[in-house]
Amino acid sequence: MKKEEIKELGTQELRERLEQMQKEYLQQRINHAVTPLDNPAKITADRKMIARVKTELRQRELNNK
Repeated sequence: MKKEEIKELGTQELRERLEQMQKEYLQQRINHAVTPLDNPAKITADRKMIARVKTELRQRELNNK
């Protein structure tokens, strides 16, 4: 998901995706601790994507005030 795609989504949909991404991220970390993943860089990429979504949600929150 790119920055432009994040901005196009609605606030509620972003919250739902954020929740889903956080669950997947935690599961990947647990799996990686038990057995190494094929692509450990995906963990870093997912963490950055979560940060992008959180940043957009926070920006929308501040703009609405």
